[in-house]
Parts: sequence; structure tokens; C-alpha cells
Amino acid sequence: MKLHELKPAEGSRSDRKRVGRGTSSGTGKTAGRGQKGQLARSGGKTRLGFEGGQMPLFRRMPKRGFKNINRKEYAVVSLADLNRFEEGTEVTPALLVESGLVKKELAGVKLLANGELSVKLTVKVNKVSEAAKKAVEAAGGTIEVI
Repeated sequence: MKLHELKPAEGSRSDRKRVGRGTSSGTGKTAGRGQKGQLARSGGKTRLGFEGGQMPLFRRMPKRGFKNINRKEYAVVSLADLNRFEEGTEVTPALLVESGLVKKELAGVKLLANGELSVKLTVKVNKVSEAAKKAVEAAGGTIEVI
């Protein structure tokens, strides 16, 4: 290797065009930004949704509804899904996640009365519908709200 063969390491030097360095460089004077206008100015970027001073679309649209930031979302389990467990099993949110019935607990697990329950279980969930509670007790099981 000789001195004239030396090259900088790949990516160590930027190959950006140096603008505003005289008229003969091709990007002198206005530095490739054209004449006047918003984009020729320093800091000449527009914010997202800017429509040139016209009232932006997101402000022209009416506001609708209400979004509760404190909303609790529950993972839902149906009665019919609980038939896969053996008689006398204690069904907890952790067991439901482990068995794949619930992807994740979210704010808790809610039991709904979709389908029939044919096994006697002890069910521990965060919320339960009245119909689901009656169905579990009719099958001989117990419900515990945790």
C-alpha cells in the first residue's frame, strides 16, 4: 500500500453536497432552493397538516364523541371455552393465559355467558356477567371475583 492509495473507511466521511459555495459550483447563490417562497427561507419547513394558511382538514372536521383515558379493557372468556378444563379445576387468569384462551390479561378477565358449561369448576376472574355466574353455579361450580 502506498500513500496515494489510502482511502477513508467506508461510511466514515459524508458525501453530502456542499451548497452555497459560489456560482460556478452549480449550487451557489440560492443553494438549490430556488427563488423566494416558504421553502427558500431558513426553517422553511411546514408542519404536518399545513395547507398554506387554509383552515386544515383536521380543524374543519367536527369533533365527535369522547375518549376515556382511564378506560379499563378486559380480556373476554366465554363459558363454552371453559369446557376444556377437567372437573374441579381452579380456573385463574394465569391459567387462562397459560392455556392460550387469553393472549394477555389487560385490566383483568371477564367471564361472559356465551355457550353452555358442562363441567364443575372454581372460577376466579375479575368480572363476571350475571348470566355467566348463574350458569357456573347451575353446573355445580363456584365463582370468585378477585
